[in-house]
Amino acid sequence: PRRRALDRLVVGFVDGLVTFIARHWLALANLGLFAFMLPPFLAPLLMAAGYEAPARFIYLAYRLTCHQLPARSYFLFGRQPVYSPEELRPFLNPASPAAFVGSPELGFKVAFCERDVAIYGVMLLAGLTYGLLRGRIRALDWRLFIVLILPLAVDGTTQLVGLRESDWLLRTVTGALFGAGWVWLAYPRVDRAMAAVLSPTPAASSPPPPKGR
Repeated sequence: PRRRALDRLVVGFVDGLVTFIARHWLALANLGLFAFMLPPFLAPLLMAAGYEAPARFIYLAYRLTCHQLPARSYFLFGRQPVYSPEELRPFLNPASPAAFVGSPELGFKVAFCERDVAIYGVMLLAGLTYGLLRGRIRALDWRLFIVLILPLAVDGTTQLVGLRESDWLLRTVTGALFGAGWVWLAYPRVDRAMAAVLSPTPAASSPPPPKGR
């Protein structure tokens, strides 16, 4: 009896967790994106306020997700929000340019590059918009998604191989197209999948047919 009671408890917990996620997946996704985006913007705020240790911990942790090159990052609390490589060159260590987080004069960089700010920021805005228009948005065709992400692929690849240097506007626009396209592609499909999880199966909603004699 104890084993059966424990089994029922575990099954009930798992069923409840799955049901909760299926019902609230969009809110969880939006909250997760907000929580993920908040620390990179807290880092320059903490640096400007003099809390260097927690700020540098954020920069170090988010180096796992972004290159954080200063010439490709937004700066807060300085004289301008973006700087060219030439403007930043006197302040950078050539061996580790990403280690430069800013100064009181220049401001302090966000712990995300410009493209990542656009990607995750637009994903969050698109997710909130999807919550308002839920049920009225059809999923984006994957071929149109390729069209939307093609500018990012071209801009990022040509910059990576050294053919050209992008700028903050191109990084922001291409990142925004990717973020919006991803939400448009994925969220309606996830919504349908979660609705299927919540809908009763035929076996659960109707009794089995009688067996023939």
